[in-house]
Amino acid sequence: MSIEIPIPSDPLAHLLETLNLKSTSELEFSGPSQWMPHGRVFGGQVLAQCLVAATRTVDSNRPVHSLHGYFLRAGDIRQPIEFAVDRLRDGRSFSTRRVQAFQNGEPIFSMIASFQDIDPGIDHQEPFPIGIPSPESLPSAKDLLGDIDHPVAQYWANARPFDMRHVPDPIYFNVKGEHLAHQAVWIKALGVLPDDEQLHTASLAYVSDYTILEPIFRRHGIAWTHEGLKSASLDHAMWFHRQAKVDEWMLYVQESPSAGGGRGLSLGRIFSEDGMLLATVAQEGMVRIPEVR
Repeated sequence: MSIEIPIPSDPLAHLLETLNLKSTSELEFSGPSQWMPHGRVFGGQVLAQCLVAATRTVDSNRPVHSLHGYFLRAGDIRQPIEFAVDRLRDGRSFSTRRVQAFQNGEPIFSMIASFQDIDPGIDHQEPFPIGIPSPESLPSAKDLLGDIDHPVAQYWANARPFDMRHVPDPIYFNVKGEHLAHQAVWIKALGVLPDDEQLHTASLAYVSDYTILEPIFRRHGIAWTHEGLKSASLDHAMWFHRQAKVDEWMLYVQESPSAGGGRGLSLGRIFSEDGMLLATVAQEGMVRIPEVR
């Protein structure tokens, strides 16, 4: 029996609706869950929604500069999510917020985010990597998966609000070439976002969760379709260096320095196409395959 796939007619508009949380009190919000083929809430969704909730309680002239979150339970896509914000500190230059995401009275995600006034200071960054092909020269997920009649393939091809193009190749079905613990992915929203810096930042947090664990898989020759593969995000940290425009091409450079004990660590750097380092990401994930006990 085939599975009905609720593909949104406009995935980007659907994302913006998901991030448009309803305020139920000064420090409480609610938001919907997006459909996912495995029935669990996408981690990037609840991460971005928590950031939106925290941002709503901070002066607009004090943008987020870092967040640290833990995925506590699998979220249910059939249920809305409630968000509770704690004002931990409002100082002269910094504000700190804690956000808990709940379903059925139980926390599914917990995050602390820090916000800072825009201040002058020293400035340097890692350089943009050399030898990266342009995004226009690479196939999109829709090009590779659009004709495959499977709910996961159709979700990846048509429901995600971002175009993602892998360097050198995606690992949907197999891992080509040498098994290295690094890769890069060009990412860009499938349309134009409103001119709202906070919305672009939340959307960047959203997309940062899509492929960050893939360098772990790639290093061990594990494709997403590997029989018996079980993976889940455990925590997620992100530092925002410069303002992003997610409706322009960005390069997400990723590597895994270590894996062991059923877990793997991945690090990522997100650059604008003109070479500015926008954000740094770190995530540890559970990675289990049947042949390694």
